[in-house]
Amino acid sequence: MTATARRAANLAEILSQTARRLPDGTAVVHGATRWTWRELDRRVDALAAEFTRRGVGKGDVVMLDSPNHPEFVQAMFATWRIGAVLAPVNSRLHDDDVAVIAGVCRPSVMIGHASTTSHVDAVAAAHGLRGGVLWIDDRDADGDAVADVPEATDAPARVATWEGDPAWYFFTSGTSGTPKAAILTHDQLGFVVNNHLADLMPTTDSHHASLVVAPLSHGAGVHMLPQVARGAATILPSSVSLDPEEVWGLVESEGVTNMFTVPTILKVLVDHPAVNRHDHTSLRYVIYAGAPMYTPDQERARALLGEVLVQYYGLAEVTGNITVLPSADHGRPVPYGLSAGTCGYPRTGMLVSVQDETGAEVPAGEIGELCVAGPAVFAGYLDNPKANADAFRDGWFRTGDLGVMDSDGYLYVTGRSSDMYISGGSNIHPRDIEEKILTHDAIDEVAVLGVPDPKWGEVGVAVCVRTAGGAVTAEELTAWLGERMARYKLPRHVLFWDALPKSGYGKIVKRTIRDELAGQGWGPYAAALQVVS
Repeated sequence: MTATARRAANLAEILSQTARRLPDGTAVVHGATRWTWRELDRRVDALAAEFTRRGVGKGDVVMLDSPNHPEFVQAMFATWRIGAVLAPVNSRLHDDDVAVIAGVCRPSVMIGHASTTSHVDAVAAAHGLRGGVLWIDDRDADGDAVADVPEATDAPARVATWEGDPAWYFFTSGTSGTPKAAILTHDQLGFVVNNHLADLMPTTDSHHASLVVAPLSHGAGVHMLPQVARGAATILPSSVSLDPEEVWGLVESEGVTNMFTVPTILKVLVDHPAVNRHDHTSLRYVIYAGAPMYTPDQERARALLGEVLVQYYGLAEVTGNITVLPSADHGRPVPYGLSAGTCGYPRTGMLVSVQDETGAEVPAGEIGELCVAGPAVFAGYLDNPKANADAFRDGWFRTGDLGVMDSDGYLYVTGRSSDMYISGGSNIHPRDIEEKILTHDAIDEVAVLGVPDPKWGEVGVAVCVRTAGGAVTAEELTAWLGERMARYKLPRHVLFWDALPKSGYGKIVKRTIRDELAGQGWGPYAAALQVVS
């Protein structure tokens, strides 16, 4: 049977529909700025018309490089309204990183911010921008400001959108080499919107409000889409950096019902005294993803906020749609002697399989690679056939994560396959050790890595951050840990740092830790000491 091309709903349609249905409802809040859905929709039309005047159209790429701001949201929907492809980047990246990303996606126009001027210069110098540059939140920019774009006299014509048309080039952080652009399509993201509403925050409607505490360029931007679809307001803090006092103040003043965050940010928020100074009883869903949240941090957040935590596990390539752990399932008993709790069960309409190196599914309780199939899986990497070939096997997307499925269908992520190290012939999974170390009262954060060793092949290094006032030596921590796990798993070295490096999305970056260790001389013959304090 011959396949027939099918129309797809352009993502900009969810805004148009909400603006028609709820024109005077609150769409975006940022300091004193409060846009209605009608106003946001008109601003999107205006910027879409400006893109068209600049020769930007369907299939062209709009690079968006700014901290969170209402005009960021405007630019997202204006890009989709003309059928162009959004390529947002983290505004905290280095100039060279942004230039490399631009080399992958080749933007026609760039939306910048005063804080990202050097990024814009780097991209323009390396690749050129035929559609020029527009600036967010800056009427005095040396160029054109988004705020000064004239209102469109006529609404832009609807662009025909088809299944498979790209909407978003979502850049993966990767572990080495050039970043890859995961192609997210309009129809795939339409499924994700519905899936988020079904699995993460099912009661969301126009009476709700969502607080953004992570960059819109990544998972928080995807999380915003179902808010727009249901007419829930998006609240953007005024502070560019995380300010717990402002966050909890906004939760109280705006009656925030949900927020998307990552474990490191959520830990900062619940550890800050401001959490006890503001009313947060309006919260129904505090959704966290992007990295494992250690059990002690989960328990503290639940004690302070109530049973509102919702975890999801996912990757850029599956747009967060792998598993969900509702609030009622937090605290579920951990089987098989695993140290970490479950990340939940497969998302609605998705398939999850734990497979061995041949692609065969392993029995419940056995560790294997987590593989995924279903409508939320991306269309592939942009212009990267080798990466596509490596990423798929027999129709399954290979996450590169290791985990276990229990007999009830709940998944337990034990770590990245790239994080595992082999010491004396034994496979060591750092997550297991990190969970144990974090139960020590004097430890606030930890990352465990394998480093080369001439005798054992590899040995573990635990890089720890002490709590405020915490007093523990490497010898004491090793002895304490030795009473709680098998000796072969014990890190051979324990280091204490003032802080662990984190990405712009709040994840601990083990690659950077590894580079810093290498710079300090941690090579193949640096394992002479048992512990380093």
